[in-house]
Amino acid sequence: MRYSQLYIIAIVLLCALSVGAFSRSANSGPIAGAVDSMQSETIPAPQIEPAILTDIIGQAHRDSTEATTATKASAAHQLPPADSADAVTASQLPAAIDADSAIAGNDSVASLHPDSIYADSIVSRITRHTYTPDSTNRSQLSRRRITPPEKGSNIVRTKVDLDNAVDFSAQDSMVLIGRNTAFMYGDSKVSYGNIKLDAEQIEMNLDNSTVYAVGGVDSVGDLFGTPVFDDNGTSYEAKTMHYNFKTEYGYITDVITQQGEGYLTGGQTKKIDENTFYVQNGRYTTCDNHDDPHFYMQLTKAKVRPGKDVVSGPAYMVLAGLPLPLAVPFGYFPFSEKYSSGIIFPTFGDDYNRGYYLSNGGYYFALSENIDLALTGEIYTLGSWGLRAESRYVKRYKYSGGFNISYLKTITGDKGMPDYSKATNFQVLWNHSQDSKANPNMSLSASVNFTTSGYTRNDLNSYYSNAFTENTKSSTINMTYRFPNSKWSVSTTANISQRSQDSTLAVSFPNFTITMSQLYPFKRKRAVGEEKWYEKIKLSYSGQFNNSLTAKQDEFFKKSLIKDWRNGMRHSIPISATFNVFKYLNLTPSINLTDRMYSTKVRRQWDPNASAEVLDTTYNFYNVWDFSAAISLDTKIYGFFQPLPFLGDKVKMIRHVLTPTISFTGSPDFASKFFGYYGSYQYPDAKGEMQTRTYSYFPNSLFGVPGQGKTGALSISLSNNLEMKVKSDKDSIGEKKISLIENLSLSQSYNFAADSMRWSNLNTSIMLRLVKNFNLNLSATWDVYTYALNSAGNPVRVNKLRITEGKGWGKLSSTGTSFSYTFNNDTFKKLFGKDKDKKDKKDSKNPSQSMDQEFAESTSDYESPTRKSKKKDSGLELDDDGYMKWSVPWNLTFNYSVNYGYGEFDYKKLEYKGKITQNLSFSGNIRPTANWNFGFSASYNFDTHKLAYMNCNISRDMHCFTMRASFVPVGPYKSYNFHISVKSSLLQDLKYDKRSSYSNGVRWY
Repeated sequence: MRYSQLYIIAIVLLCALSVGAFSRSANSGPIAGAVDSMQSETIPAPQIEPAILTDIIGQAHRDSTEATTATKASAAHQLPPADSADAVTASQLPAAIDADSAIAGNDSVASLHPDSIYADSIVSRITRHTYTPDSTNRSQLSRRRITPPEKGSNIVRTKVDLDNAVDFSAQDSMVLIGRNTAFMYGDSKVSYGNIKLDAEQIEMNLDNSTVYAVGGVDSVGDLFGTPVFDDNGTSYEAKTMHYNFKTEYGYITDVITQQGEGYLTGGQTKKIDENTFYVQNGRYTTCDNHDDPHFYMQLTKAKVRPGKDVVSGPAYMVLAGLPLPLAVPFGYFPFSEKYSSGIIFPTFGDDYNRGYYLSNGGYYFALSENIDLALTGEIYTLGSWGLRAESRYVKRYKYSGGFNISYLKTITGDKGMPDYSKATNFQVLWNHSQDSKANPNMSLSASVNFTTSGYTRNDLNSYYSNAFTENTKSSTINMTYRFPNSKWSVSTTANISQRSQDSTLAVSFPNFTITMSQLYPFKRKRAVGEEKWYEKIKLSYSGQFNNSLTAKQDEFFKKSLIKDWRNGMRHSIPISATFNVFKYLNLTPSINLTDRMYSTKVRRQWDPNASAEVLDTTYNFYNVWDFSAAISLDTKIYGFFQPLPFLGDKVKMIRHVLTPTISFTGSPDFASKFFGYYGSYQYPDAKGEMQTRTYSYFPNSLFGVPGQGKTGALSISLSNNLEMKVKSDKDSIGEKKISLIENLSLSQSYNFAADSMRWSNLNTSIMLRLVKNFNLNLSATWDVYTYALNSAGNPVRVNKLRITEGKGWGKLSSTGTSFSYTFNNDTFKKLFGKDKDKKDKKDSKNPSQSMDQEFAESTSDYESPTRKSKKKDSGLELDDDGYMKWSVPWNLTFNYSVNYGYGEFDYKKLEYKGKITQNLSFSGNIRPTANWNFGFSASYNFDTHKLAYMNCNISRDMHCFTMRASFVPVGPYKSYNFHISVKSSLLQDLKYDKRSSYSNGVRWY
């Protein structure tokens, strides 16, 4: 009973404390509504020490089974007596206590984490629940029914202001004040959705959803760890930064962000939303050294839309830290990663002959993802103007190409004056290529470069390009269709060739070609046994239709399509078979059938009244055909030579391959009247004697006519190849082959059916492989007959062999070759043994030392000379010994051609004098430093022994600027051009140009 009394006393004390130990306002929520309203009077609460209370509770729990019947009664007796009429009676307390306990329990759970339900101690309940008398001093108790708590979850969810979780961390330390304030030090990071902030120090306050970031200062006073703000992929670097996660407002000082091709830096920046910034005293530059740029545009104020544009107020240019008097009232810097249309701003300048100009301005049309169009123009103050349309197109895995059409109207001089001139020129450029996977049966290709003769002389952009010196231009368009599962194919071609020197056009269009590849018509589909001789017979077919005209440029469209255009068709069918004879000989009989179709025929006759030849041209369909038969025999003969031992063992073997070929060709005389290809007429000569002249009915025909006279020619040709096999330590098999003579051939024929001059000229050719990437090709023709004077005193070839006259077998009548070669830094390395020295130096290294060095490099901050050589600091590159490398890349290219032929006739020796024609052009460039470059190109005239043309250029890479100077120092087109501009295409109008014209009287010396 003793323990049960103690338990009852503890319960009573708890109830008393919960009801009246602490004061509560009348409007304090559920408690005020659950207990009668009373006067402003505090119920005295018994005081008890926590330690004593704990002992009492513990003892009460041990004897709780003995104290279950008198809980409420004991509680009533333990309460203190009321001192006034307004005191709460003992009979009212149990209901009040029960109601208050129920509601207070519900209230305590709402403020806790779900895992702590009913985890509060009894002391905490005593502390939480208080009683406060009614402050209204009402005399009567106000009684109302207690409303039970709503059923459901006991967790009350509170709506917060942030939409995403805030993650933060710091590498050094973090100070948390309460639950909503944090100070982070050392590589601090804050992440909120798509927003990330990195800085050395960050202060975060979640009560107002703001962060403040700033960098640190090291021992020498330099900033480090400055704030870097990333908003949905756009990065900003700043000195200090304030940002509100909820409103997305921010204040940034000394911002650094990349926009388009440039950088926006400095000033004070306000961030209004995700896509808008306002900047004051900022600067925009395309120099990637944005901390200390070489130039920038100082923006007094600007509005920035990241990834879209920058619109600024008044701005001025600062070059190398010096403000320049170059200002604009406003600026617009568009940025676009999308494919879109827009205005092309023109460039400005002045020309000596045509005045000031605006050039290359217009509009760009983004027509689709596969094709675009740029329409630009140029206009000059003295009346000249021009238009240009340029387009590129591409279809992935299908085709790609582009075209450029230009029209120029050039006016120079003053109207009515002698130097006044007006010229119209145009240019058409087109290139097209088809992907091989697009259509295996059809292909289309085009390379068109058509310009009028005066275009390059009047186009400013052509002065300092290779096109200025081009004398010939050619254009080709070809389409080929191959029939599936067939040997047939059809192609059509258009060709245009131009000579700028005399404005001659040679147009061949349309041209059709149909071919059948080689086939064996008698070969069995299912072969049984050995191959029959007739199964080796093979044939092919090719047919051509050509239509061409050669005329001056200004007369081309005045020519008649029927009378002036040359056209015709040709069919060719070669039939042959190859048989092996006596195991080592190849016997090849062949027949060639050729048919030509023309639309014009010319008959000639002598008019005695006019004493002149009269032509009569008829237009009809005419067929001209011929044939020939041949048989050839060829083999290969191998010869080997091993040098004698006393000559050394470097050369192991020399091999000579001789390929002799003997062939016989026969054909009838197609000049006979039977075929009707030739005609003749008689005319009186200067002495009055009648002479007979034989002529062809089809002069200037595209495919020619059969030759006159019978043919029964025996031809002999020899081909030689000479190779040497030498020892080589560089080759894996220890030896390599060296070509001494790649090919040396000689050929000549003897016509048994001819009545005179049966020997043909001797033809020779040689090919030498001098170095790895250079071959020398040389061909020559040797004349075997002598010359004499006819009755009129003109030199003619006579039927006398040179060898019979003691002049040798033949005289060189024509030869020629052309080659080009490029010299550069690597050309003479082997000559001076630099590669060998590097190899020996590498092999002489201690392997163990190299392993130690490699380990040191990979595990510490040690830097070997090798690593230092790869490290560039301030543009310097160091070698293995730590010295600065000095390398000067250079190259020099030669293009040389030489031709020898007959020139003037020597009447004393009755021989033709030789004439040599040479062409030499060379170009090169040298780069003495990493940023300077000097280049030139020139051509030499061997007739005048002077430079025909020379173009020099000097360029300097100035990091974010580029400077270029071009000039023509010699020749009739002396001129110069100086250009300096910003590299970035966004600021391409920040430039300076100064140019002259070839006709403004430039004097160099």
